[in-house]
Amino acid sequence: MLTRRGFGSLLLASAASPRAFGQAPAVVVAENGRPRITHGVASGDVGEGSAVVWSRADRPSRMVVEYATTESFRDARRVVGPAALPEDDFTARVVLRDLPAGQRICYRVTFQDLATPRRQALAEVGTFLSSPGLGGNVTFAWGGDVAGQGFGIDPSHGGMRIFESIRQDRPDFFLHSGDHIYADNPIPAEIALDDGSTWRNLVTESTSKVAETLDEFRGRYRYNRLDENARKLSAEVPMLAQWDDHETRNNWFPGQVIEDARYAVKDVDVLAARARRAFSEWLPIRPRGDDPERIYRSVKYGPSLEVFLLDQRSYRGANSSNRQATLGEPSSFLGPEQAAWLARALETSTATWKVVASDMPIGLVVRDGPAGFEALANGDGGPPLGRELETAALLGRLKAAKVRNVVWLTADVHYAAAHHYDPARARFLDFDPFWEFVAGPLNAGTFGPGELDATFGPEVRFNSIPKGLKPNRSPAEGFQFYGVVRVRGTGGPMNVALKDIDGKTLYAIDLDPVA
Repeated sequence: MLTRRGFGSLLLASAASPRAFGQAPAVVVAENGRPRITHGVASGDVGEGSAVVWSRADRPSRMVVEYATTESFRDARRVVGPAALPEDDFTARVVLRDLPAGQRICYRVTFQDLATPRRQALAEVGTFLSSPGLGGNVTFAWGGDVAGQGFGIDPSHGGMRIFESIRQDRPDFFLHSGDHIYADNPIPAEIALDDGSTWRNLVTESTSKVAETLDEFRGRYRYNRLDENARKLSAEVPMLAQWDDHETRNNWFPGQVIEDARYAVKDVDVLAARARRAFSEWLPIRPRGDDPERIYRSVKYGPSLEVFLLDQRSYRGANSSNRQATLGEPSSFLGPEQAAWLARALETSTATWKVVASDMPIGLVVRDGPAGFEALANGDGGPPLGRELETAALLGRLKAAKVRNVVWLTADVHYAAAHHYDPARARFLDFDPFWEFVAGPLNAGTFGPGELDATFGPEVRFNSIPKGLKPNRSPAEGFQFYGVVRVRGTGGPMNVALKDIDGKTLYAIDLDPVA
């Protein structure tokens, strides 16, 4: 069976071999005469016997994927995928189906030149662990916030080295909680740091200004995949991807008119449409035939775990004082359709642990200007108002339906924390106690800690920021954080750990399931 060591050998072999997949050998031509894979390979949305494989070519060509459970690729299955065309920035993906449970799957990708099909790209290899069978353990990592505040790829600091720490933890998958890119933060060549040193970025034309055109949004994803650590992680660990605000611009909401001199495009809905297109092209997300623009979804990972990925950006009302007295469009956060889907999906889930991947925290106060609020908490600490009404309705419904073992994971605020919510401390009483864990940033400025709103009774059990730390610390100072979750067997406990940039555990807790 395929091993991690064997996979490393396959990486070397695939880079050296001009043959592809046991088919007729490709025509041996000069490198500029064959297609080329430009940004590595990736997998994602692994679950229930299937997975997505993604890659990108440098010209019009057809994606071909072969996959097997052995290092030799004996009895491999071959999938001829779609054409990579300029309309999709030469990205392409295939969905692998009927995968055996609990197996390490090795795949390799090539592209056939559309004009001369016998000309093929040198293959690149990836691997992922398929969804476990009955009784399987699950380990996954999560975090968010990449290339924010102008901190991009600095080779002298090891690039985006937290991705290598995540890879060393050998997770079964990586949950990216949003802010894959910072489309509104240009990446300069140099940033002067407080200690007198300099952060020196790799720079590209597409990162020199705020993203407005479709190609500029695409260019931000191209930039992040220049990082070797990110490419190595994506080749070995599948991703579950959701988005937040910076994929478009800071604190955006539908219908917003941009008042920022840096933008020639003032209609945020135009920017968001381009941002969503680039997001769907550049990440290994399973395409949805019924609604190709829908991001929220759930992914089942064996009997022990189901992950519910939210979209708290696309259906919200305008950022405001957030004190509306009734639930409706102005106070919307998930929106009625998504909120109803989430409640139903949690009620009907048979997984022991139900992880809600929320792109924003519940109790942390995130402001937008002097009188507005970006997240759902409104800062008054009283009974639910505004966006809090939507959360109160969900929590009350889960209690009434006796939905147990719901854990919330998030990022967004650029530090790590553990929050416990309890009606005994709250102004809203109709819910069962639950945990929320915060991770990030992965490669961005560090901030925090934030103010907590008392409406749902949160209590800080851990925060990663030393007292008196100045805001916007660079990744060079090491205040970058991710989380790791380990679920031990069907019906077993969940361990949650918050870690630093080097993989050192800063906080950990075991949660026992409630029957």
